[in-house]
Amino acid sequence: MIEISAPIYLGDVVEMRKPHPCVGKQWEVVRVGADIGLVCLTCGRHVLLPRRNFARGVKKFIRRGTPPPAEQQIF
Repeated sequence: MIEISAPIYLGDVVEMRKPHPCVGKQWEVVRVGADIGLVCLTCGRHVLLPRRNFARGVKKFIRRGTPPPAEQQIF
């Protein structure tokens, strides 16, 4: 099992291992929490994945989003 150790930020663009039915593999992160919200960059479909499924399915980061300011980070 592959676990990603990098933090996940809003605006990250990731490539997933399995393609979406529209044949798109690139997704943008639009929600970070217990679930990770993703938008397919090919067709615009929104999906929510549990953090564990996201970590298993991500292949690589295409573009990194900007981290939130230090005073807004929740640990």
